[in-house]
Amino acid sequence: MAVTFDFAGKTAIVTGGSRGIGKAVATQLARSGSDVWIWDADPAPLDGTRSQTVDVTKAGDVENALREVIAETGRVDILVNNAGYLGPYRSFEAFEPAEWQRIIGVNLIGTFEVTHQVLPVMRKADSGRIVNMGSLAGKEGLPNLAAYSAASAGIIAFTKALSREVNDTGIRVNCVAPGPIDTDLIRRLGNEVVSDMIGASPLKRLGAVDEVAALVLWLCSDAVSFNTGAVFDMSGGRARY
Repeated sequence: MAVTFDFAGKTAIVTGGSRGIGKAVATQLARSGSDVWIWDADPAPLDGTRSQTVDVTKAGDVENALREVIAETGRVDILVNNAGYLGPYRSFEAFEPAEWQRIIGVNLIGTFEVTHQVLPVMRKADSGRIVNMGSLAGKEGLPNLAAYSAASAGIIAFTKALSREVNDTGIRVNCVAPGPIDTDLIRRLGNEVVSDMIGASPLKRLGAVDEVAALVLWLCSDAVSFNTGAVFDMSGGRARY
């Protein structure tokens, strides 16, 4: 049974919203009436949304995109920090420093940069919803994904810290930590790795992007008034805590 929300009159920004989980989130927000702006380094058209070319690690890109959003709508009610980069599946010793720096840059620093610029807009309105996309890797630390695990753990800690800084406002900050979801990001790891992930899941399957999006939309809604600084896993029962 589909669960629907009414986001009419709300402005939402979804980073990394052209593909995978971000695309599902942007699509469901738009269907629920939100004015959705997708920020992506490689944007792809998506019906019912507006796309801007944004590298979330570059302050100038974020500033220019946010200026356009404010000029058009005058507000930002929802921010979904979804832009991410998984990197290769290999031991930490085999990583080139430039590779793990990119992983930390896109996932963690990108979340910092976007939030740092959008948060004052929400604080001025004394309301807003921020959903940061972490990962099961950030809760448990997954071998051969050390840099990604570290970046995801940083997002989780950032969510908890920031939520406490804005708890005197109507802004709520939460995190979603998916396990393996059926996206190109995961499929590119190869059939053997994907099979191992499915085998480790109590539900014996990958999650679907629409399942993750449904949780994100709830966290963006007015129903979430007492939840903040929380981490919601979407792991099919795989998370141990």
